[in-house]
Amino acid sequence: MKVTKAEIVISAVRPSQYPETALPEFALAGRSNVGKSSFINKMLNRKSLARTSSKPGKTQTLNFYLINEDLHFVDVPGYGYAKVSKKEREAWGKMIETYITSREQLKAVLLIVDLRHPPSADDVMMYNFLKHFDIPVIIIATKADKISKSKWQKHLKVTKETLELDPEDTIILFSSETGEGKDKAWSVLQSYMKK
Repeated sequence: MKVTKAEIVISAVRPSQYPETALPEFALAGRSNVGKSSFINKMLNRKSLARTSSKPGKTQTLNFYLINEDLHFVDVPGYGYAKVSKKEREAWGKMIETYITSREQLKAVLLIVDLRHPPSADDVMMYNFLKHFDIPVIIIATKADKISKSKWQKHLKVTKETLELDPEDTIILFSSETGEGKDKAWSVLQSYMKK
């Protein structure tokens, strides 16, 4: 997909603030600092539309990105970040759960994991949560450029086994540095947009 237009349209914390459109939406979930913003920027050919930060916990709202007037990416706060209060984490959790379980426009959740490491307990919990609510999941195994190509399959196998990935779920090897997996990701997203 050729991205000609991309903009952040709203940062929402409750349903009344979600965009009032019927456009398909794809949520991006993952632990803090896993590379969600870098993934968005690479997919949209933008350097800094989604703000990246070396400090985890930067995203604290549901950020809706409108792409080509055709779809929304929805960046949700990262999980597993210890430096915010328990109360704040619970509020984020509720905000994310409300969005994911009630938003009709949501076509799939892109679960971003770091290919270099086995998925965390929080990644497994998020995957199981999505499966429980019967929400389609696309696994994006990012930071592929940090591992030699000869080891990709070994790392993918660990990711699949740790998550106990369903055979029908897609897993995409991705690098926001090299663009590896970008075309495949767009083609998978476009197939979901037609559903």
